Amino acid sequence: MKNSYRQRTLKTFIDGLNKQQLDFHNNWWELWAREDQLPPKTDAQGNPWLTWLILGGRGAGKTRAGAEWVRSLAQAPKASYEGTHRKIALIAETFSDAREVMVDGVSGILAVHPSDQRPIYETTRRRLVWPNGAIAQLFSAEDPESLRGPQFSAAWCDELCKWRYGEAAWDMLQFGLRLGKNPQQVVTTTPRPMPLLKRIMGAKTTVISRASTHANAANLAPGFLQTVVGRYEGTRLGRQEIDAEILEDNPNALWQRDVIDQFRVRMCPQLTRIIVAIDPPVSSTRRSDACGIICAGIDDLGHGFVLKDETCHAVRPLEWARIALRTYHEFEADALVAEVNQGGDMVKTIIAQVDAGVPVKSVHATRGKWVRAEPVAALYAQGRVHHVGALAQLEDQMCDLTGDGKSGGRSPDRVDALVWALTELMLAREAGPPRIREF
Repeated sequence: MKNSYRQRTLKTFIDGLNKQQLDFHNNWWELWAREDQLPPKTDAQGNPWLTWLILGGRGAGKTRAGAEWVRSLAQAPKASYEGTHRKIALIAETFSDAREVMVDGVSGILAVHPSDQRPIYETTRRRLVWPNGAIAQLFSAEDPESLRGPQFSAAWCDELCKWRYGEAAWDMLQFGLRLGKNPQQVVTTTPRPMPLLKRIMGAKTTVISRASTHANAANLAPGFLQTVVGRYEGTRLGRQEIDAEILEDNPNALWQRDVIDQFRVRMCPQLTRIIVAIDPPVSSTRRSDACGIICAGIDDLGHGFVLKDETCHAVRPLEWARIALRTYHEFEADALVAEVNQGGDMVKTIIAQVDAGVPVKSVHATRGKWVRAEPVAALYAQGRVHHVGALAQLEDQMCDLTGDGKSGGRSPDRVDALVWALTELMLAREAGPPRIREF
């Protein structure tokens, strides 16, 4: 009854506003924001904070919080900050993410501005320019060196836990935060148990906000809440992706994160052979499992290097075939390896429709997923497999793969492709002729 009364009162209030008043209230962020979406005043010691870390589940509203924070800095009266927040860095996993999510997204910077106050996006210079002279420059965490040289008074880092070269990109950013009296940075991310995130959380100058997906339920599609949230709530994956919990390793999993981290590398040496492995989905619908696509190589010492995870949710087989072939040509691979238990010769036929000249080796699963993966996990324990950069989603699956052959309650498509790739490169009797190349 109380909520119904409030809704009627709110409707009466809104109906009585003219367009100018509606626009004002619609863009009054402090009126609509939750407490966890508003920047803190100080850190725990009562000093100005350096890092505001917003940990949120999927759809929790963390992007909106980041965009509104940038807007507040760019549009703040000059006297309130003495011109110190005119240079802002916007950093995402890739340039595409920075543009599509942070700038043009439904909760991005352009969307949170009134139409007559929006900055102009300069495509060639990859930056936003406000009428008052404030500038926000876009960067990709894939290229940490691009942050060497520029200087900023503020930064917004989105989905930091997905950054492949997170440590390097973060460190370069810290050197560049040197303008003004109190440079600050906001990090918006769904958490993962990675060393960089734990380091940021442990800093005295970091203030942490948390929000689950449920906190923003009023702004999410009912179908999303019913299907996605309903399906994963209560699972380990759900606790991470919905409740924004930082989960330690599953003690029953085949892989442990500290082992992967211990042997991770930034670059790989010359490789003698490169494979792209495919674990195709059983069916071709929007609810099908993803198509696992992993690229890996081996050097002349017999060490394996996992180069890229291109796993995708493709509705049509030709879509995942094109992605696999694009990866094949990007890394100048020697062959495609594809599991054909479900599709038989169908996989080779689909690949041939796109590029008939690419060799495809068929592999058949005769044992369970756990049994197939055990010899590959042993290679990791021996320090013979190295991830080139961070492969967050793959590593999440690896560190939750248990004896039932599932990860996060689902088929581990990424892990399946990884196992096929490393089995072919490092465990198969005939590895094929070596071919030295630099990568």
